[in-house]
Amino acid sequence: MNKQKIIGVVGAGDAGEEDLKLALAVGEAIARRGYTLLCGGMGGIMEAACRGAKSEDGTTIGILPGNSKHECNPYIDYPIVTGMGHGRNVIVAGSS
Repeated sequence: MNKQKIIGVVGAGDAGEEDLKLALAVGEAIARRGYTLLCGGMGGIMEAACRGAKSEDGTTIGILPGNSKHECNPYIDYPIVTGMGHGRNVIVAGSS
């Protein structure tokens, strides 16, 4: 069984500049420690955190709200389609 630690990041799709900078730093820190970043896969805080993780060669998983893997932000390695809308956050919280 893979014991890779998965760290969840949840945040607003529409966020201010200071929050986006913090999310970027959080994503960088997750990747530097060798953890996988799990989030809702969309924009704002989630995209900034994923961008930070990818800048440190990290791995990202996006639990998407809709029915298309193409709706994720460009920093997602593994898009997971749910069709659950905001209900997907239960998966993010439970899996991280």
